[in-house]
Amino acid sequence: MLRQYELVERVMAYDPDADEAMLNRAYVYTVQRHGTQKRASGDPYFSHPVEVAGLMTELKLDQETIVTALLHDTLEDTLATPEEIDKLFGPDVAKLVDGVTKLSKIEAMSEKERAAENLRKFLLAMSEDIRVLLVKLADRLHNMRTLHYIKSEEKRRRIARETMEIYAPLAERVGMYEYMREMQLLAFEQLEPEAYATITGRLAQIRSSEGGQVDAIALSIKQALAEAGLKVEVSGREKHPYSIWKKMAERHVSFEQITDIMAFRVLTDSVADCYQALGVLHTTWQMIPGRFKDYISTPKSNGYRSLHTSLIFENSMRMEVQVRTHDMHETNEFGLAAHWAYKQAARPDGQVGWLRDLIEIVDASHDAEELLEHTRMAIYQDRIFAFTPKGQLLQLPKGSTPVDFAYAVHSDLGNWAVGAKINGRHMPLRTALSNGDVVEIIKSRKASPQLPWLGFVVTGKARAAIRRAVRAKEREELAAIGRKLYDEIVERLPSKIGKKAVKDACKRLGLASETDLMAAIGSAKLDDRQVMEALVPGSAAHLPEPESWPSQDRAISIKGLTAGVGFHLAHCCHPVPGDRIVGIRIPDRGVEVHAIDCLTLASGVDADWLDLSWGERTTGAVGRLRMVLYNRPGTLAEAAGIFAGNRANIASLENTSRDDLFSSYEVDLEVADLAHLTRIVSALRASDAVAEAQRI
Repeated sequence: MLRQYELVERVMAYDPDADEAMLNRAYVYTVQRHGTQKRASGDPYFSHPVEVAGLMTELKLDQETIVTALLHDTLEDTLATPEEIDKLFGPDVAKLVDGVTKLSKIEAMSEKERAAENLRKFLLAMSEDIRVLLVKLADRLHNMRTLHYIKSEEKRRRIARETMEIYAPLAERVGMYEYMREMQLLAFEQLEPEAYATITGRLAQIRSSEGGQVDAIALSIKQALAEAGLKVEVSGREKHPYSIWKKMAERHVSFEQITDIMAFRVLTDSVADCYQALGVLHTTWQMIPGRFKDYISTPKSNGYRSLHTSLIFENSMRMEVQVRTHDMHETNEFGLAAHWAYKQAARPDGQVGWLRDLIEIVDASHDAEELLEHTRMAIYQDRIFAFTPKGQLLQLPKGSTPVDFAYAVHSDLGNWAVGAKINGRHMPLRTALSNGDVVEIIKSRKASPQLPWLGFVVTGKARAAIRRAVRAKEREELAAIGRKLYDEIVERLPSKIGKKAVKDACKRLGLASETDLMAAIGSAKLDDRQVMEALVPGSAAHLPEPESWPSQDRAISIKGLTAGVGFHLAHCCHPVPGDRIVGIRIPDRGVEVHAIDCLTLASGVDADWLDLSWGERTTGAVGRLRMVLYNRPGTLAEAAGIFAGNRANIASLENTSRDDLFSSYEVDLEVADLAHLTRIVSALRASDAVAEAQRI
C-alpha cells in the first residue's frame, strides 16, 4: 500500500503546482473515516481507496481526481456526508465523489434491478464529468485484483460477470485497453477457470519450448524497418488468454488451430512513418488478405488509432502486427484518461457521442431488464463503418440495419424511416449493412416505428426508441378505447358529472392524469364498478352484479387503431373486415379481437367482452386458408397464380401434410375484407389443381 508521502510525491512529480495540503488532508480523512474497517483480504479498508488513487497517479490525472479516488467510498461506507466533503475539499470534489458512490444495496430489489439502478445513476453521473468513469474503472480494477480473497464462489462469479458485461466494455469504449485487458483476464479466471488454466498452461509451454522466438521475430521486424531507414521500437507478446478463448469460441476451433498467437507492436515517430513501415512489412512478408485495418484514417469511436495487419512469417507462422506513433500508443492504452492528464489545457466535456446515446437509453428504458439489455448492446464494440450521402462517417455494431443507422443519425430520422437506399439501390429496412456502405434513409413524417423492427435491430439506442414509441402508441390507443367505454359508464351514473369529478377520481385511483384513467379502463386494469365508485363514491353500492349489467348500446369501432398496438387480431380465428367481431380485454395486453363464432370465446369471461365493429371502409387483415392440392407438378404454382390474379399477397405458406395423391397447405393471405377472401376461396374450389379449399 502506498504511504501518504509516496502518494503525494507521485502527484507532485508530474504536477508541481498541485495542492499538497489538500492531498494530505484527503489521505488522512479517508484513513480516519474508514478506521478499523477490514477488507476480505484482512487488510485495512483504507488500503483500497489509497491503491485506487495510486492507479490514478499512473495516468497522471489532476488533483481533484486523485482526491476523489481517496474519498470514493466514504459516503457509502462511513459516516461522512456530502456537506462535509464539500466544506473540506470543495464542490467539484463533492460532486465527483457523489457520482462515483454506488447506490446502497436495496434488499427488496432483484439482482437485475439493483444492477440496473446502480448503472442508471452511474451513467447519468459520468455524463456530467467523465472523471467519474475513470475513478470507477480504477475502483473496479483494484477490486478485481483482490477478488480471490472473497470466500463465496457465487459472489466472485457475480462480480466477475458484471465486470465482463459492463466495466470491461466501458473501459474499451473510452480507449483504456490496459484496464480492459486486465479486467477481462481476471474475470475470465473466475468465470471459466478450466479454460483459463488450460490456455495459460499452453501459452507457458509455447514460451518455454520456443524460448526467445518472440524476441527473435521482433528483432527481424526491427532490422527490416531499419534497412528502410526507419527508426522504430518493436515489442512482441503472446495474445491475451481471454482473446484466444473468445476466438476459439467464435470460430469453433481448437487451440492448435489458432495460428496468430503472437502479436507485435511497431512504434514510429510520425504518421508518414507508419504507412512507410506498413509498406516495408507487406513487401518483406506475405500479407494475409482481409486482415488489414486502417484505424488511422478512420479512428474508432473511442479515439483509437493504429494500423493492423497479419503476416505470414517463416514456417507458415502467422503473426499480427500493429503500427502506430508513440503519441497514438499513449492515447490507445489509456484512452480518454490521456486527455485528462493535469497538463492538458483543452479537456473533453465528457459528453462524447456514445455517452449521449447511453443517456437516451436510460431515459427510454421501461424497466431494469430493458436498461441492462440496451446498455450492453450500446457498449459492446464489434464495429462497422457506414456513410451518409453527405459523407458523414458513422460507426455501428456488426449486423446493424438501416433502421439502426437512422437512429444513430437522429432519433426523429429513425421514427420517420419508411425505406432505405444502400449504395444507391432500394433495399429492405432489415438488410444488414457492410463496411463502407453509403446509406440514404427515405422518411415520411406520417410514419412511426413498427413493432416488427425489434426483430432485426441490433443497437440499444434503436431498440429503446422503438419500444418507447410503441408503448406511447399503445397507451394512446388503449386510451381511445377506454374513452368510449368511459362514456357508457358515465351514462349509468345517477347524476351528471364535471371535470372536477374526473380529477378527483384520478386522485382516488392513484393515477396521474385523465389519459392514464382512460388507458387503465381500456386495458381492463379497472372494471366499471371501480370507475363509478371513483367518480361518484357510493354510486355502485346498490348495482346488480356485473354479469347482469346491460350490454353496450353501440359497438366500439376499431377504425383508426393499429393492429398489434391498440388491439390484436386473434390467431385462432383470423378475423377480417366484414366478420362480426367481439373483443376480450386482457390486462396489460390490450384488446384481443375474435370472430363472433370463434370456438376460443367459449373460455372467455362475459364481463370482459366488448362489442366491436370494424368501422366504415376498414380494409386490410390476414385471413387463413387450408387447401388440399393434387400432388402433381404445377398445382402449387396454379394456386399461387389464383392469389396473384385476385391481388392477394401471401404472408406465409406451410406444407402441413403430403402423401402420394395430395398435399395439404395452410396459407396466410393479406386481403382487403371478407368479400375479397370469399372470392379467393371460390376461385380455388373452381380450379382443377385444388381438391379442397376452406377458411380456417
